[in-house]
Amino acid sequence: MVKSTALDVGQDALREDHAHGPIDMEHLAGQTLGDPGLQDEVLRLYATMSQVYMGRIEDSTSVPMLLEHLHTLKSAAAGIGAWSVRDLARRAEDELRAGQPVNPERIEDIAMAVAECVAFIDSVVEQHAD
Repeated sequence: MVKSTALDVGQDALREDHAHGPIDMEHLAGQTLGDPGLQDEVLRLYATMSQVYMGRIEDSTSVPMLLEHLHTLKSAAAGIGAWSVRDLARRAEDELRAGQPVNPERIEDIAMAVAECVAFIDSVVEQHAD
Protein backbone atom coordinates (compact mmCIF):
# COMPACT_ATOMS: atom_id res chain seq x y z
CA MET A 1 0.00 0.00 0.00
CA VAL A 2 1.26 3.48 -0.76
CA LYS A 3 2.17 5.69 2.18
CA SER A 4 -0.22 8.58 2.48
CA THR A 5 0.75 12.13 3.19
CA ALA A 6 -1.43 14.53 5.10
CA LEU A 7 -1.11 18.27 5.16
CA ASP A 8 -0.23 19.40 8.64
CA VAL A 9 -2.21 22.60 8.27
CA GLY A 10 -1.09 24.14 11.53
CA GLN A 11 2.54 24.12 10.42
CA ASP A 12 1.95 24.23 6.65
CA ALA A 13 4.25 21.27 6.21
CA LEU A 14 3.79 17.90 4.56
CA ARG A 15 4.25 15.00 6.86
CA GLU A 16 4.41 11.34 6.04
CA ASP A 17 2.12 9.04 7.93
CA HIS A 18 3.59 5.66 8.66
CA ALA A 19 0.19 4.00 8.82
CA HIS A 20 -1.42 1.77 6.30
CA GLY A 21 -4.93 3.11 6.40
CA PRO A 22 -6.86 6.00 7.84
CA ILE A 23 -5.55 5.40 11.37
CA ASP A 24 -1.88 5.28 12.32
CA MET A 25 -1.85 1.97 14.16
CA GLU A 26 1.71 2.49 15.39
CA HIS A 27 0.65 5.74 17.04
CA LEU A 28 -2.41 4.06 18.54
CA ALA A 29 -0.29 1.20 19.87
CA GLY A 30 1.89 3.76 21.62
CA GLN A 31 -1.16 5.45 23.11
CA THR A 32 -2.55 2.14 24.39
CA LEU A 33 0.81 0.71 25.55
CA GLY A 34 0.47 -2.10 23.02
CA ASP A 35 -2.58 -3.60 24.76
CA PRO A 36 -4.76 -5.05 21.96
CA GLY A 37 -7.91 -5.12 24.09
CA LEU A 38 -7.49 -1.48 25.06
CA GLN A 39 -6.69 -0.62 21.46
CA ASP A 40 -9.96 -2.16 20.27
CA GLU A 41 -11.90 -0.39 23.02
CA VAL A 42 -10.34 2.98 22.11
CA LEU A 43 -11.14 2.37 18.43
CA ARG A 44 -14.77 1.49 19.22
CA LEU A 45 -15.12 4.58 21.40
CA TYR A 46 -13.61 6.79 18.69
CA ALA A 47 -15.94 5.31 16.05
CA THR A 48 -18.99 6.14 18.15
CA MET A 49 -17.74 9.53 19.28
CA SER A 50 -16.67 10.65 15.80
CA GLN A 51 -20.10 9.86 14.37
CA VAL A 52 -21.81 11.74 17.21
CA TYR A 53 -19.59 14.80 16.69
CA MET A 54 -19.98 14.63 12.93
CA GLY A 55 -23.73 14.90 13.50
CA ARG A 56 -23.18 17.82 15.86
CA ILE A 57 -20.95 19.53 13.28
CA GLU A 58 -23.61 19.11 10.60
CA ASP A 59 -26.34 20.38 12.96
CA SER A 60 -24.37 23.39 14.29
CA THR A 61 -26.32 26.62 14.11
CA SER A 62 -23.52 29.04 15.01
CA VAL A 63 -19.83 29.44 14.32
CA PRO A 64 -18.85 29.12 18.01
CA MET A 65 -20.82 25.87 18.25
CA LEU A 66 -19.24 24.58 15.03
CA LEU A 67 -15.77 25.51 16.29
CA GLU A 68 -16.35 23.65 19.55
CA HIS A 69 -17.40 20.46 17.76
CA LEU A 70 -14.59 20.68 15.20
CA HIS A 71 -12.07 21.14 18.00
CA THR A 72 -13.36 18.10 19.87
CA LEU A 73 -13.28 15.94 16.75
CA LYS A 74 -9.79 17.20 15.86
CA SER A 75 -8.42 16.43 19.32
CA ALA A 76 -9.90 12.94 19.44
CA ALA A 77 -8.56 12.20 15.95
CA ALA A 78 -5.08 13.34 16.98
CA GLY A 79 -5.22 11.07 20.01
CA ILE A 80 -5.70 7.90 17.98
CA GLY A 81 -3.72 8.85 14.89
CA ALA A 82 -6.60 9.63 12.50
CA TRP A 83 -4.43 12.23 10.77
CA SER A 84 -6.72 13.00 7.83
CA VAL A 85 -9.67 13.76 10.14
CA ARG A 86 -7.40 15.83 12.37
CA ASP A 87 -5.97 17.82 9.47
CA LEU A 88 -9.34 18.47 7.81
CA ALA A 89 -10.93 19.56 11.09
CA ARG A 90 -7.94 21.78 11.82
CA ARG A 91 -8.20 23.41 8.40
CA ALA A 92 -11.93 24.06 8.89
CA GLU A 93 -11.26 25.46 12.34
CA ASP A 94 -8.48 27.73 11.05
CA GLU A 95 -10.68 29.02 8.23
CA LEU A 96 -13.52 29.86 10.59
CA ARG A 97 -11.20 31.56 13.08
CA ALA A 98 -9.84 33.65 10.17
CA GLY A 99 -13.37 34.89 9.49
CA GLN A 100 -14.04 32.79 6.42
CA PRO A 101 -17.56 31.44 5.88
CA VAL A 102 -18.42 27.82 6.56
CA ASN A 103 -17.21 25.71 3.65
CA PRO A 104 -19.77 22.92 3.01
CA GLU A 105 -17.24 20.99 0.92
CA ARG A 106 -14.81 20.97 3.85
CA ILE A 107 -17.55 19.56 6.11
CA GLU A 108 -18.30 16.87 3.49
CA ASP A 109 -14.58 16.02 3.33
CA ILE A 110 -14.51 15.62 7.11
CA ALA A 111 -17.60 13.40 6.98
CA MET A 112 -15.96 11.20 4.34
CA ALA A 113 -12.76 10.92 6.38
CA VAL A 114 -14.76 9.99 9.49
CA ALA A 115 -16.70 7.36 7.52
CA GLU A 116 -13.42 5.94 6.22
CA CYS A 117 -12.08 5.71 9.78
CA VAL A 118 -15.25 4.03 11.03
CA ALA A 119 -15.12 1.43 8.23
CA PHE A 120 -11.43 0.81 9.00
CA ILE A 121 -12.19 0.45 12.71
CA ASP A 122 -14.99 -2.01 11.99
CA SER A 123 -12.60 -4.17 9.96
CA VAL A 124 -9.82 -4.03 12.58
CA VAL A 125 -12.14 -4.90 15.46
CA GLU A 126 -13.74 -7.69 13.41
CA GLN A 127 -10.31 -9.16 12.60
CA HIS A 128 -9.36 -9.13 16.26
CA ALA A 129 -12.62 -10.88 17.19
CA ASP A 130 -11.77 -13.83 14.93
